[in-house]
Amino acid sequence: MLGENHSVANEFPQHTDTLTSLIKSDAEFAQQVEKYNALDTQIRELELENAPIDDEAMHQLKHDRAVLKDIIYKRLTSK
Repeated sequence: MLGENHSVANEFPQHTDTLTSLIKSDAEFAQQVEKYNALDTQIRELELENAPIDDEAMHQLKHDRAVLKDIIYKRLTSK
């Protein structure tokens, strides 16, 4: 569905404590979460504005978000 919020907190509500802990203790992880959330916001805004970019550019943004989501998920579940 267009315009859905896919922030890290919304995607992994069962890992809230781990997410908070890792953000505080791991600067690289915190940057990855920040970048993921920024991409998600950008994608959501573009979708709500009827994507005023070409399909390839939108696909790349979504791909980048998916790659970061996988990295974040692996860190959240590695403990």
